[in-house]
Amino acid sequence: MFEIIFLIAVCGYFIQSVLFIIGIRKKFSQLSENELPEASIIVAARNEEENILRCLKSLDNLIYPEGKLEIILVDDKSTDTTGKLIDEFISGKSNFKKIVTKKEIGRLKGKTNALANGIEIAKGKIILTTDADCEVNPRWASNIASYFQKDVAIVNGFTTQSVYDGFSGMQAIDFIYLLTAAAGTINFQKPVSCIGNNMSYRKSVYLEAGGYENLPFSVTEDFNLLQAIYKLKKYKIIFPLDKNSLITSTPCKNMRELYSQKKRWSVGGLDIPIRGYSIIVLGFLTNLCLLLTPLFFSPVWLYLVVFKITIDYLVLYPVHKALGIQKNLKYFFNFQVYYIIYVVLIPFAIAASRKIIWKEREY
Repeated sequence: MFEIIFLIAVCGYFIQSVLFIIGIRKKFSQLSENELPEASIIVAARNEEENILRCLKSLDNLIYPEGKLEIILVDDKSTDTTGKLIDEFISGKSNFKKIVTKKEIGRLKGKTNALANGIEIAKGKIILTTDADCEVNPRWASNIASYFQKDVAIVNGFTTQSVYDGFSGMQAIDFIYLLTAAAGTINFQKPVSCIGNNMSYRKSVYLEAGGYENLPFSVTEDFNLLQAIYKLKKYKIIFPLDKNSLITSTPCKNMRELYSQKKRWSVGGLDIPIRGYSIIVLGFLTNLCLLLTPLFFSPVWLYLVVFKITIDYLVLYPVHKALGIQKNLKYFFNFQVYYIIYVVLIPFAIAASRKIIWKEREY
């Protein structure tokens, strides 16, 4: 009986993996450089003194047509030196602007409120968002903006993480795996998830969807907005596999931070559509079977384990190669162990408590 359940789960897992691969291979047309629209980059930062300068330096190196790009830095009431570091760096740089969140828009809280404050004053037709712990590619903004054909409302990009060792390496691979699933579903026009540190959208469509202030509050504001714009049923949402759109973020320092991140994402994603839950259930069952297999060891089990691991590698390798980060795959087996365990345990963590503490705030 156990082997039958495992076989069914792995077959379903294989089918959805093939669909992800087909989805991420989709190509999209791009605008020429002189057709690029005016754009605004918004970075919400709270107590990011360790990371903010790395982010600012990369933003300062962006290549974009003169006079068409503004960068809005929102200091979300930081209690460390984040605000001071921003002030010093942007002094004399006319395309940078800093604001401090002094008002709450609607019932918004935390990062979502900070982003809404930034969007409110943004002049660009296209809004690009990233995080204060991220480093962007010099071609990031121009490459992302080039995908905004007339019928496109959202363009998403891949994010990896800085890799120093096995712990950071498994996180970097996990990011790519999750975003591969996101890209695959989005490019089939059946979006399930996205990531706000590499997201962009038309300001006009953002307003048409009601803006953050008219959406239900969520600690994963990116997912909320994605679903709101998708429900308009008027525009395309795309997720190109393009190394010039790649962003590098900072990995969690320890297991406590990593657990907090995973729990926040999971709680924020509880409102995903049914197709999202089918992906989660298949992943949960497949990895649960892997954990339980020592109790039911047989040659069939061994074949299924090898098959599942092979599937994951065949999904991850072409994406890493296209993004130019295939060297990270030396930590593939670190990722496998980590992924199997957290996919099984995180549902129980959410069932026990949905309370989240993020940036010294409780949600």
